[in-house]
Amino acid sequence: MRNYKVPTLTIAGSDSSGGAGIQADLKTFSAIGTYGMSVITAITAQNTQGVLDVEDLSGKIIRKQIEAVFNDIYPKALKIGMVSNPEIILEIVSTLKKYNPKFIVLDPVMISKSGYCLLKKEAKDSLIKHLIPIAYVVTPNIPEAEEISGQKINNLEDMKNVGEKILNLGPKYVLMKGGHLEGDAIDVLIGKDTFEIYKENRFNRKNTHGTGCTLSSAITSHLALGYDIFESVKLSKKYITEAITHSFDIGKGVGPVNHFYEFEDRIE
Repeated sequence: MRNYKVPTLTIAGSDSSGGAGIQADLKTFSAIGTYGMSVITAITAQNTQGVLDVEDLSGKIIRKQIEAVFNDIYPKALKIGMVSNPEIILEIVSTLKKYNPKFIVLDPVMISKSGYCLLKKEAKDSLIKHLIPIAYVVTPNIPEAEEISGQKINNLEDMKNVGEKILNLGPKYVLMKGGHLEGDAIDVLIGKDTFEIYKENRFNRKNTHGTGCTLSSAITSHLALGYDIFESVKLSKKYITEAITHSFDIGKGVGPVNHFYEFEDRIE
């Protein structure tokens, strides 16, 4: 159900290699069929081999970008990705509260796939106290959920307990991504009266750069298009699974997923 007149927004960092961050989000918005917009929070120097450096933008220009978008093209849904310091987090929260968007998808980006710390230590409290509470759905992977909760996760029961702990911080839903655990790939959607398990057979692919960004922006797109949270997660998991399945080698390290796999047969 594509509708390119439906506006979606990503608030995140830029990935110079195009596989994650703002670039992955905009590709996902386009592939699923919404009108993508962006607010850049940081510029990263990175490639398929890792993150070399990060430079944050000022809170002022981040606020101005948000205001420029909302005052002209109000997004139906938005996602928040890399926000690395307390100033940026507080600026985003205070600005968004003026506009009261219905759907905020928060991907709590903390550490890159190559191990680079993308969230400053002093920003964790701001993330927990101010950003998570305004989210409609938070999408942590296992290491991120452990960092937020201070608890170790070893199995499905731990995922449920930690998910409920994060839920108590204020979001309406928590999508706990279980890809870091052994066995089948299991994600869990947790809400006040919700415990939905999404189980997939695990398959190994080298090229998984940007999977978290892509999944959260896919959920954002589907919410904007009018799907409920359950269908949004289901459709988004199908999309990311296919994007990983059709991923390709580019660069010398961990390549990106294939955001436009559906259109491959149209490209000669």
